[in-house]
Amino acid sequence: MSSFYQKYKEEVIPKLVTALGYKNPMLVPKVEKIILSSCLAEALQNVKILDVASQELALITGQKPAVTRAKKSIATFKLREGMPLGLKVTLRGQKMYEFMNRLFNVAIPRIRDFRGLDPKGFDGRGNYNFGITEQIIFQEIEFDKVDKLRGMNITFVTTAKTDDEARALLRELGMPFR
Repeated sequence: MSSFYQKYKEEVIPKLVTALGYKNPMLVPKVEKIILSSCLAEALQNVKILDVASQELALITGQKPAVTRAKKSIATFKLREGMPLGLKVTLRGQKMYEFMNRLFNVAIPRIRDFRGLDPKGFDGRGNYNFGITEQIIFQEIEFDKVDKLRGMNITFVTTAKTDDEARALLRELGMPFR
């Protein structure tokens, strides 16, 4: 088991039981999965860009990304249905906790002029979204081999019923909110 999961079981659950007023520790919300997605509009002209971005995302997550395809054809963007547009990775279990640990303790502090994540990124159902503008904040990516800076969206899906419960959970896990 990862040390991050151990921390969740031993420290976070007891704190949230008292803070949120639960009678049973099984009611404490938990992170179900983390989804990393990246839209690559330049992949319409050059499909090789997907391969490079896929390798970078695989280095960051330790998992092979799935290619997302266009659902509709849009003539003004020269986009046809089924064309590859982006990449997506869903992390669960051990890999999720390892990624969360690296994200909170290594990657996010490397963001230039970082003052905390926006606390308004919740969707009303206990899930949290935020974007990263550069993939080079992850230590797995070698700066010299990067051809172009690419951003990504990171979504934390939790079992929390409300945003306040999810905010308390993520704050206890170490997410640096403003």
